[in-house]
Amino acid sequence: MIMKNLKLLSLLFIGLLSFNVQAQQAPNKMSVFQDSLIKISTATVTALSDNEKLESNGRFVKLLVEALKTPNSFAYPFDSLKNVSIIKSTDQAFRTLTWYVQLENGSYRYYGTIQMNTKNGPLKLYPLIDQTENMNDPNVVTNNQKWFGARYYEIIPVTSGNRLPYYVLLGWKGNTQATTKKVIEILSFDKDNVTFGAPVFDGKELKGKNRVIFEYAKSNAMMLKTDVKAGMIVFDHLGSFDPEIKGKPEFYGSDGTFDGFKIIGGKLKLQEELTLNNEANSNDELYADPKKNIKPIRKF
Repeated sequence: MIMKNLKLLSLLFIGLLSFNVQAQQAPNKMSVFQDSLIKISTATVTALSDNEKLESNGRFVKLLVEALKTPNSFAYPFDSLKNVSIIKSTDQAFRTLTWYVQLENGSYRYYGTIQMNTKNGPLKLYPLIDQTENMNDPNVVTNNQKWFGARYYEIIPVTSGNRLPYYVLLGWKGNTQATTKKVIEILSFDKDNVTFGAPVFDGKELKGKNRVIFEYAKSNAMMLKTDVKAGMIVFDHLGSFDPEIKGKPEFYGSDGTFDGFKIIGGKLKLQEELTLNNEANSNDELYADPKKNIKPIRKF
């Protein structure tokens, strides 16, 4: 009986040891992948010609997919891979991995994927194919195969009643040598389909808008972020440096005022002429303008 128990304990110990070794191997394997990805990413940025950059980026894409094939790779943060923006939704449903390659003429090509958080850890990806150059209408509703490329840095989930939930993505979009863009993109999932763009914006001149695109002078910066305390997405109001020059974004920049979107009934309701207590930075708090009877909700 004692021998039998000892044998059982030995088998249990060996099993636990084997499990621990396997658990350690996965992170180590991912670390090796990350180190290789960092090298290729650096080579892409420092390449001297567009052909070299795109060839290097092609190798990067191939290796990244191999890395993500590792079981439970969704949990690995790739936090040392600085050239790729990796943002996870707060509901842990998915994450976006997005980056860009800047070309010699000052334009940008965007790359990325959506990785779903699957129950058992198998890989489920939606590759993002940048088709910005082929979009005659940047307001069109698209899918992952026809993506209005951007480097995303925030994801805000929105739910309302019986509607399918959707996500608001905030993204940076380097454009040309003269202008930069930022975008408020709408992402939704329906079974195995991904949709970008939806008419959820409510406000002046926003009827029929499926995404909001800001364009301004490359020499300037623009704030576009969430303010959790106010329950809003807040942003700089853009205006022309010269009142006589309109419709030319290369002359646009922040005019010192702020607008925002508040989520009401599943819509993004425009709020204008907001008052920030200090200069726009990560510590700003958004206050309601009593004249406009703005009562910010406290969470998304």
